[in-house]
Amino acid sequence: MEKPDRPVRSATIIDVAARAGVSAMTVSRVINGRDGVRPETREAVESAIEALSYTPNAAARSLVTAAELRVGVVYSNPSAAFMSEFLTGIFEEASTRGARLILLKGEGGAPPPRPALEKLAESGLSGIILAPPLGEAPIVLNVLRGLGRPLAAVGAYDVPDATCVRIDDRRAACEMTQYLLELGHRRLGFVLGNPDQAASAERMAGFYDAVRDATNVEVKVAQGDFSYGSGLIAGEQLLDGPSPPTAIFASNDDMAAAIVSVAHRRQLDVPRELTVVGFDDTTAAVTLWPPLTTIRQPLHQLAAEALAVVASEATGSNRKARRRRERVLDHSIVKRASTARPA
Repeated sequence: MEKPDRPVRSATIIDVAARAGVSAMTVSRVINGRDGVRPETREAVESAIEALSYTPNAAARSLVTAAELRVGVVYSNPSAAFMSEFLTGIFEEASTRGARLILLKGEGGAPPPRPALEKLAESGLSGIILAPPLGEAPIVLNVLRGLGRPLAAVGAYDVPDATCVRIDDRRAACEMTQYLLELGHRRLGFVLGNPDQAASAERMAGFYDAVRDATNVEVKVAQGDFSYGSGLIAGEQLLDGPSPPTAIFASNDDMAAAIVSVAHRRQLDVPRELTVVGFDDTTAAVTLWPPLTTIRQPLHQLAAEALAVVASEATGSNRKARRRRERVLDHSIVKRASTARPA
């Protein structure tokens, strides 16, 4: 009796790697169009793929890539709107690259506890992304910076052995302040962000850059920490007194939204009696009335760029000596209904 034919087994990535004399990881890099593969090696892999009639399976490609890329994301931010936009960018970029994310969260803007950081460091990561404000947190950097893994610090400045991915906070704040001055405002309030973040100091410096070149300007400053609650306190401080500001610039949208709330409680019309502007352009800017004029910081793109940087270094396409570097993305002013000329 004649035996039925056995089904022909399709070639696998392991078969391709064996025929080309390379690792499965190298085959994956060629399939995914990544750099870091020598031309002769790429040619050998492509020849093996053709000879074996190998067709990459999308699920298999994802699994192989995920095995290569295990990226830790350490975050802790008091602004839910900020983190929602940031994490969306991370997740979408990870999906396109087939990367596996390992998330570690701190509470209320504070770093995760040291044992949790040490456990993350020992989990065999390909690279690490630090979301603001943790890119400049000493405890986090002390544990993670010495691992010899690619490190991207978002929104941070001057972090050794890391790539800082950010916008030009100083220039952005200067441009927003100039816009308020062009509207005719001469009594200005400013709310600082977290004093432990360089971005806060840069935004305040940009505010003063613009004020310094103007005439007859009165300035009142209040300290915040990027949280809505700190914005409520700052708003009360700035609006007390006989000559309150006609315009208040808060260092993020959450604090700006809080100031609008304080104005409403005091029966001040925004923007007819008080102009309020923010920074970031998160969902907080458009979920209140009036919607905020703000600086658009491309949080989604910043997060995606950070993951791209880590992936590029981890997979060998950019294995330069790790040193202090930065990627500066563009910002813009989004004009909405919270600004007007002073009454």
